[in-house]
Amino acid sequence: MNIGEIARRAGVSRSTVSYALSGKRAVSAATRRRILQVIDDVGYRPNASARALAEGRTRAVGLVIPPAGRRLTPIQLGFVADVVAAAGRRELDVLLSPSGGEHDRSFERMVRGRRVDGVILMEVRLRDARAARLRESGVPFVAIGHTADAATGYWVDLDYHGLVASCVRHLADLGHREIALINRPRELLDSGYGPARRALDGFNAAAAARSLSATASCCPDEATAGETCMEDLLAARPGLTGLVTVNEAALPGIERALRRLGRAIPRQISVTGVVGRHWAEEFHPPLTAADVPITDMAERAVDLLAERMAEPGTPPRHVLLSQPISLRSSTAPPP
Repeated sequence: MNIGEIARRAGVSRSTVSYALSGKRAVSAATRRRILQVIDDVGYRPNASARALAEGRTRAVGLVIPPAGRRLTPIQLGFVADVVAAAGRRELDVLLSPSGGEHDRSFERMVRGRRVDGVILMEVRLRDARAARLRESGVPFVAIGHTADAATGYWVDLDYHGLVASCVRHLADLGHREIALINRPRELLDSGYGPARRALDGFNAAAAARSLSATASCCPDEATAGETCMEDLLAARPGLTGLVTVNEAALPGIERALRRLGRAIPRQISVTGVVGRHWAEEFHPPLTAADVPITDMAERAVDLLAERMAEPGTPPRHVLLSQPISLRSSTAPPP
């Protein structure tokens, strides 16, 4: 079954069937109904490749993920799943492309070969060569996070600076005077990874404003590393009573270390941070935290990209999300 046969059965031209399916030109309501009735009767489905050639579009978007050799964190995996779901609702396919080091060849093939109509860029650095390459290529893209030049481009981000500062103020309001931050891995911070940099800046600024004794530590995205990091912090700072983290993967290890060292939560140490809701609720006791809105960020990114693909010349648009801190059971006044 093809467009020619649909046209014959509906008593119209092939071009009229094409216009009725693509919407490129107006077709009378009666003619459109007749065509759609024939399509329903015969169970016709347009060939995706042929439609892409005819429309000059691939009907696919690229999602640039961290290198394939690096294990994705739960938040990253959740974001990938939510982007795929949001794109599917718009009848868009998603092509995953790792980037970084030798994996940049995959990214370059996607961009140069015009395999997609647009790109969503994850794990953005303050100075990001991938964003510069996409701007140069003219491929529409939306960044999750933003570069140092926040006024340009389309992006969706979470206000890590403001949210971590809110966590610090929450601890200070409870009476904590000695606090610490467990951040993401050192290599991410050194490479200018936006959330890690902004989390550190927000932590330091809020601690200084409240005259708190504060220290910051980087930790690999692993539970075992979280356990070691927590042990090292308490060995160096035995008077520590408040902890902020943006490293959800380290949380199980942080909890194990505190339990093994006899530091009861929240009676002897309070823990808070910016993490995914699932991880906050799995913590014992449930973690007082600003929950990362993964689904909302994914849907907004797909919506912005669809908008930009439809109208490439539109001015830059930004979405900066800020979540309230969900008060659960992991914070209390210091002993």
